[in-house]
Amino acid sequence: MAYLSFGQATNDAMREAMRADEKVIVMGLDIRWGGSFGQFRGLFDEFGDRVIDMPISESVIVAACVGAAATGLRPVASMSFVEFTLGAFDEIVNQAAKFRYMFGGQVSVPMVLRAADGVIKSAAAQHSESIEALFAHVPGLKVVAASTPSDAKGLLIQSILDDNPVIYLENKRIQPVKGEVAEGYYTVPLGQAALRREGKDVTIVAYSGMAINGAQACETLATEQGIDAELIDLRTIVPLDFEAIARSVAKTRRAVICHEGWVSGGVGAEISARITEELFADLLAPVERVGAKNAHIPFAPVLERAVVPAAEEIVAAAKRAVEYSRPPAKRSHESVAR
Repeated sequence: MAYLSFGQATNDAMREAMRADEKVIVMGLDIRWGGSFGQFRGLFDEFGDRVIDMPISESVIVAACVGAAATGLRPVASMSFVEFTLGAFDEIVNQAAKFRYMFGGQVSVPMVLRAADGVIKSAAAQHSESIEALFAHVPGLKVVAASTPSDAKGLLIQSILDDNPVIYLENKRIQPVKGEVAEGYYTVPLGQAALRREGKDVTIVAYSGMAINGAQACETLATEQGIDAELIDLRTIVPLDFEAIARSVAKTRRAVICHEGWVSGGVGAEISARITEELFADLLAPVERVGAKNAHIPFAPVLERAVVPAAEEIVAAAKRAVEYSRPPAKRSHESVAR
């Protein structure tokens, strides 16, 4: 067992995957010296030409990955910041996501696009966003968002093994977070959420950096409010482990969905809708959603904090859910007239 940061764990995952399969290659900007966050550091020294520096063009990088994947390789591309993927959205959405369908299953696209998302140290609007909902909306793409170093390694190796295109999101704020990571080659299944904390009063559903905030909120709720919260860490957004969510919500009868992306049209909206559609009779309170306000991420730290939620907002949402009292039903004008 090693004690590694999130970033070190992904580097370890790349090394294990490349040693296990010579078809795994790496492509990206400045990739030979380690990438934007050092998450590829040392790979060129060991694997040489399988680590490929690319032009400053995300569309070219992704197009090359699609072609390489379709011809039998397993490319892993560094998109640096997640906003940069927008420059390659045609290649991601119209090519990578659709190839298998358009060719009747004759061609697979086993590629991984790694991208850093989330806020960190006033990186401002073009380097701070969380746009996982855009990818989750597209059939054919899988979306991974780990919160721990151990999961970061296992999920990345599993993503490389997958025969579908995977968007692998790495929250910038948790890159230095350390934890125990098993040595050697191992995988964590896609589509399998983790129960981080058991509770009976309210279910908190989160992923990536917000799962860490969720754990902090659970402790605050227990010690200061006497509220016993259960924490579900999704780990993958697509495929979504809704069964794990449903089991928990059926027990606690309250739900808070948390993410760093915008509330409007976010992943939480989809999960909230499904909970309401499938578990409405079990709910004692409306589903709460915690996410960024519908604004660009500001440069000023105080404004950044005002837009992007933290543990405090999760605590407040959980309290509202627990303290909610369903109002008496109002009669319609038509019923009154009768």
